[in-house]
Amino acid sequence: MNADQYVNAVVRKIKCGGKRKKEIKRQLLTDLHMRLEQGEGLEEIISQMGTVQEMADGFNESISQNERKKFRRNKVLKIVIPIVAVLLLLVAFACWMLPRGYAIEQSEYFDEIQVETAMKKTVELLDAEAYEALQENAISQMKPYINKQEMDKVKGQLSGDWGERQQFGTVYMTEIVQGNTHLAVGEVTVVYENITVTYRLSYDEEMRLAGLYVR
Repeated sequence: MNADQYVNAVVRKIKCGGKRKKEIKRQLLTDLHMRLEQGEGLEEIISQMGTVQEMADGFNESISQNERKKFRRNKVLKIVIPIVAVLLLLVAFACWMLPRGYAIEQSEYFDEIQVETAMKKTVELLDAEAYEALQENAISQMKPYINKQEMDKVKGQLSGDWGERQQFGTVYMTEIVQGNTHLAVGEVTVVYENITVTYRLSYDEEMRLAGLYVR
């Protein structure tokens, strides 16, 4: 152990504020180096001054209540600040991951006409039961659900006989951003002979079908 290591070890155990610790450290180093320059050996000096704990205990006995309060406050801050920083990072990440909606006309990824055309085309393909064509232009996670068996279940929950499609209603759309993912999400009401159905359709940045909900 050299002089600096000895002094640093002592100062770490002294229960006072940072400013006072710096003063004590400067004082101890000055005394040690002065005695070393006068020819005394470091081991001899340390044996006379006392062990690290003995030196720290000696200083702590003379530390004022005010300095002790500063020490406790700084100790708490050293624990609290990293925790708060982690919590803030977690909150920021959670906010970043939460879905956020933006006007589609302001999107850098989607065009209104393109999205509306894709939505109507999807409905037409569903009505025609052209599931292979739908699968070709869908994300991989969607493909297992785009087939006659699954879609018949969905249709059956609403009505056993929809009849022929009569007309499309107004298309509403927005851009949803979640993390780095951008989706065009639209809703359109379609009138059939025996039922009125609302489709909620989602498309990724490559205009692949990424979501399908019918009510």
